[in-house]
Amino acid sequence: MDASPDLQRLLEQEKERMMVNEIVSKLTSECWDKCVTGAPGSKFSSGETTCMTNCAQRFLDMSQLIARKLGGSQ
Repeated sequence: MDASPDLQRLLEQEKERMMVNEIVSKLTSECWDKCVTGAPGSKFSSGETTCMTNCAQRFLDMSQLIARKLGGSQ
């Protein structure tokens, strides 16, 4: 029994949503552990802000590179 196109589209959207949530969770965990060395205050220090920005950008760049390599386009 084949799923309807609407159901297939809904399942694909849900799968994408789960992947995005997983990436955000990994990014947050990795960058937090790397950049926030002391007890967090009400704001990040300028060094922490720079580190978090750079870490997030590197993480996203690598995720895109890996996705392109796995997808076969280079």
